[in-house]
Amino acid sequence: MAARKRKAAKKKSGDLIISKSRTKAATKKCNVGAEFYGALDGAVRKMIAGAEARAVGNKRKTLKAVDL
Repeated sequence: MAARKRKAAKKKSGDLIISKSRTKAATKKCNVGAEFYGALDGAVRKMIAGAEARAVGNKRKTLKAVDL
């Protein structure tokens, strides 16, 4: 039964772009709530989509820092 829970947890966190452990390590004075990871992942996905649109608009296939 515990193995089943671990598989479900892996699937859930496997969809995230961000790393939970690195996000938590980046905070110095605050704890990180469970809902923060999903919100951060959504913000990062929007940033990537915007950068991709800008690169395509500039006729490039490579994302660069200026696209952010």
